[in-house]
Amino acid sequence: MLDLKLKPREERRLRAGHLWVYSNEIDAGPEFRKLPAGSLCRVFDSRGQPLGLGYVNPHSLLAVRILSGNIEASIDQDWFQRRLQAALYWREKLYGEPHYRLVYGEADGLPGLVIDRYGEVLVVQLTTAGMEALKAPLLAALQALLSPRAIVLRNDNAAREQEGLSLEPEVIGSLPDVVEVQEEGLRYPLDLLRGQKTGFFFDQRDNRSRLARYASGARVLDVFSYVGAWALRALRDGAASATCLDSSQTALDAAQAAAQRNGLSLETIRDEALDGLKALREAGRQFDIVIVDPPALIKRRKDYEAGLEHYAALNRAALQLLPAEGLLVACSCSHHLPAEDLQRILLRESRRAKRRLRLLEQGAQGADHPVHPAIPETRYLKAFYCAVSQT
Repeated sequence: MLDLKLKPREERRLRAGHLWVYSNEIDAGPEFRKLPAGSLCRVFDSRGQPLGLGYVNPHSLLAVRILSGNIEASIDQDWFQRRLQAALYWREKLYGEPHYRLVYGEADGLPGLVIDRYGEVLVVQLTTAGMEALKAPLLAALQALLSPRAIVLRNDNAAREQEGLSLEPEVIGSLPDVVEVQEEGLRYPLDLLRGQKTGFFFDQRDNRSRLARYASGARVLDVFSYVGAWALRALRDGAASATCLDSSQTALDAAQAAAQRNGLSLETIRDEALDGLKALREAGRQFDIVIVDPPALIKRRKDYEAGLEHYAALNRAALQLLPAEGLLVACSCSHHLPAEDLQRILLRESRRAKRRLRLLEQGAQGADHPVHPAIPETRYLKAFYCAVSQT
């Protein structure tokens, strides 16, 4: 195992609890570049004091991810079981049903790992070469702790591609064709091999619950609806009608299947978001609540300006579909977009539309997506509940 030493003054972040070491912070010789991606290493400060044990990717700017503050730790099945048990403790305390994000990467002390739990089925994403190299003890720990019916390794994400890892999915155990996720009494039939990301967006659970107080009698439009979780929650909580707008027919079919499963009636429209919003406006449609919940539109810092304008255009179009007193729920899951910048965009677009905007509530990601206090990137989700009135 290679020992890495940090340059003077670069160790402060790790001492403050951060879990990442960048390549320009390491005082390393040529042997570092020869390490296979995913190798374990020990990290020391410039004076030789131990800082932690992690795994490396010598070909990435983010060169080391710390697994433990103990450089003598054995990263084996027992180690994974202890980390998983700590994550499971809080999920079981918070949620009545075993449907949640079980592991959220660095925030749960498991960098490069995401696990969603759907009852007896687990969907796992290993996003780094280091976590891929530790797959065997991880899977053994999951089997020992939860005895799942099936484990789905969803490998089709950009992070794995950047790490040079296989993108082919893998199924361990017996996976049903359809798996149901449960949320607040609603059931959503899902295809966990072909759905988006890990199948369902648990992070918006609390924000969907917050919508309940506004839903009664409302006409609701769910933009970027995916399987219709916002729309169906609104219907269950008394909305008069709900419409899902999404570019994926597969997602809309899943939304209709979920509506039928729960005895609800849903309208679906297949279109790109901006085109669909324009068509609804031209048709004279109005909605009392419009939810704009797009995927991350700013994936990298260099995408900030273009992404910001995309958020502006979406919320501008949404405002035009609201009556004199309506509710805009504007969301962003781009951690590169600060909440205050989204708020500024909403204010600017409401003024341009000659509408008065009041922020009633602000939501964030659910507790099964905890925030690591030393890693701002783990706090990413914003949801603004905006009352929209005539000026």
